[in-house]
Amino acid sequence: MKKMLTLALMAALALSAQAQEKKDPVKSNKPVFTIIKENPITSIKDQNRSGTCWDYSTLSFFEAEILKATGKTYDLCESFVANKTYMDRAIQVVRYHGDCQFAQGGSAEDVLATMKQYGICPEEAMPFPGSLYGDSLNNFNEFFSVLEPYVEAVSKSKAKKISGQWKVGMQGILDAYLGQCPEEFTYEGKKYTPKSFVQSLGINLDDYVSITSYTHHPFYTGFAVEVQDNWRFPLSYNLPMDEMMQVIDNAVENGYTIAWGGDVSEDGFTRQGLAYAIDTKKTESLQGSDMAKWLKMTAAKKKNLIDSLGCTVPEVTATQEMRQERFDNWELTDDHGMLIYGVAKDQNGKEYYMVKNSWGETGEYKGIWYMTKTFIAANTMDFLINKNAIPKNIRKKLGI
Repeated sequence: MKKMLTLALMAALALSAQAQEKKDPVKSNKPVFTIIKENPITSIKDQNRSGTCWDYSTLSFFEAEILKATGKTYDLCESFVANKTYMDRAIQVVRYHGDCQFAQGGSAEDVLATMKQYGICPEEAMPFPGSLYGDSLNNFNEFFSVLEPYVEAVSKSKAKKISGQWKVGMQGILDAYLGQCPEEFTYEGKKYTPKSFVQSLGINLDDYVSITSYTHHPFYTGFAVEVQDNWRFPLSYNLPMDEMMQVIDNAVENGYTIAWGGDVSEDGFTRQGLAYAIDTKKTESLQGSDMAKWLKMTAAKKKNLIDSLGCTVPEVTATQEMRQERFDNWELTDDHGMLIYGVAKDQNGKEYYMVKNSWGETGEYKGIWYMTKTFIAANTMDFLINKNAIPKNIRKKLGI
């Protein structure tokens, strides 16, 4: 009798669980990941309230490059790069008499250019982010409310001649909020300058190239991607979209990471650590509605629908033509930088890139995002990569 009661209870619990599963599509459609390839990376950082994703993601990239080359783990200093970059950018804005943008944002090239020209230092060689103004992490609200008007006042001056003293004042603001860049420091018992330190890291800064994919310039040539934060005008090698994706896959497979820049403003990029290139037409049709209804949905309702569909959400087919159209009509923007370092697949066999973010240990996966390969193909602006990670046949086409 007791055995019968036990079996009946177990059956009831199983039915209850199945019923709950049916009632909870979010749970049933939640992706379950199997890692295919995962390359070593350094710890998750938090850019907090600052527009410095370009800084954090690219230094994460170089930390991973050093780790691959030497086995050593470093925490490189974002404040050093920001201090040098904002001064360089302000100088350009003044030279253009204000006819270009001064902003918090930047690109991977800013980090590479800083390391080449000025060197780098470890995190511990400068004040901890936010500490100089009583915050626990970066908070650029007050900082840039002072800095932006300052640069504008100099660059828009009506004077026939300006003095060089504006740079002294500018440097004072940068040092007050970011800390003064050291001329010399001691690390693990040895004295360095920023330049000698970067030379000690075991990587060759001439090994790094930028890749993009658009049709308004010839393939297999270089051009400066036309976005405002690409203010140094570095050249990116232009590949067909399929070959651009081959480069990413080949890099990950061979132990390299990728400093990725692209668009995360789409509905399919969730704050919980997932990113899908959603086909909105198919998505709304699953709910028996029409496109007009989808477009009128609040962000919260769209989020609930996307969460309920989870890994079954329909995705678009990324094409070269779609990428170009979205770039030209301003849909595809360069609003975030992250680090691609691995590949995983879900329970349906769909493959995702494993991507390190710089928002602290947030979301379902503690600071890691799983972004479908379709999302990356559709939303990549450009990326920095070690040229040795590019397949030989593609390198030959590029002449590198």
